[in-house]
Amino acid sequence: MFSQTALEVCEGQQYDIDFETRLEVSIPEYLKMIEYKTAVLVGAAMQMGAIVANASVEDQKRCYEFGKNLGIAFQLQDDYLDAFGNPETFGKQVGGDILENKKTYLFLKAIENGSSEIRNELTNLFQNSAIQPKNKVSKTLELFVRSEANLATKDAISFYTKLAFDVLETINISSSNKQILKDFGTELMTRDV
Repeated sequence: MFSQTALEVCEGQQYDIDFETRLEVSIPEYLKMIEYKTAVLVGAAMQMGAIVANASVEDQKRCYEFGKNLGIAFQLQDDYLDAFGNPETFGKQVGGDILENKKTYLFLKAIENGSSEIRNELTNLFQNSAIQPKNKVSKTLELFVRSEANLATKDAISFYTKLAFDVLETINISSSNKQILKDFGTELMTRDV
């Protein structure tokens, strides 16, 4: 499991790098990338804990699924905070993904949901290296809001968090331990850092 996870994390990181130079990335490709880059690591950590605790094979798999879905929600939240977070609390430069031309869920949803004008403006922003960084970030954020990609991303965060919590309910552990994991997941999804 450790070796498989290491391979998937490396593959996910390579997808992330490749997507920076690709003009078109689909939402399923993006979700696969963040599953491999981030979520499998969380899933493997959860499953390894279940293995050490001598949980049943079924519960080990459920722990993996809980962690994987929570990891997807975590990465979506991280992407959202990169765009809309407070740099003083987030600890990173806001708009870093935009400056690196990362095709985040926000970008992909803006392309999917936006008018042809929004799609053209976003494409131009991500292809034109002559645009000043501050202008690129502010204009891109404006387009994310106009296309409601920001709201779609929040919905996706909620969706994957709920998936994780639904799986959590099927794991054979005490209610108090489930609540600890649910509180942890809720804290991750409502964080601003």
